[in-house]
Amino acid sequence: MTLWHNLARRFGLEEPLTTIEAGRTAPRFSLKSLEGKEYSLDSLLARGPVVAAFFKISCPVCQFTFPFLQRIAERFAGRNVSVVGISQDDARSTKKFNEEYGVKFPTLLDDAAYTASNAYGLTNVPTTFLIASDGTVKVSCMGFDKAALEKITTELAQHEEIAAAPLFKPSEVVPAYKPG
Repeated sequence: MTLWHNLARRFGLEEPLTTIEAGRTAPRFSLKSLEGKEYSLDSLLARGPVVAAFFKISCPVCQFTFPFLQRIAERFAGRNVSVVGISQDDARSTKKFNEEYGVKFPTLLDDAAYTASNAYGLTNVPTTFLIASDGTVKVSCMGFDKAALEKITTELAQHEEIAAAPLFKPSEVVPAYKPG
């Protein structure tokens, strides 16, 4: 977040788009996956940091972002890191989305009342959070934010004590930001 945005928010000139910003405690949730398995934030955090990405299948920015999240999931597979998608859609549509965009990490279903989405104060999707093992939000970003995804990758590499590798390929033309 830029200095201007921080100052604007502090002086009441701009409302936060999500109430859960970096440094705050992530709200707890317990949701079922597409396979019917129950996942709680507490059980995920017991393993290590969690990347939680909220989305809707009809969102073009979600469609653009999720293949990059899959790269993060693949890079940290078998490590003490969890990547989960949290869908605001039904199971059938979400399964199609995952197939079309190559999403293989666990996808959880927010209920019809959007209990988890509302607990996080979401106004836009995609919204992605990196939640540290202690439950503190380390990164909070809405839309596609290249720098935030790179920061997530770097933070996870530091946690796992491995060398950080670039998330984006040099040959890719990837915008710095796409609003959700």
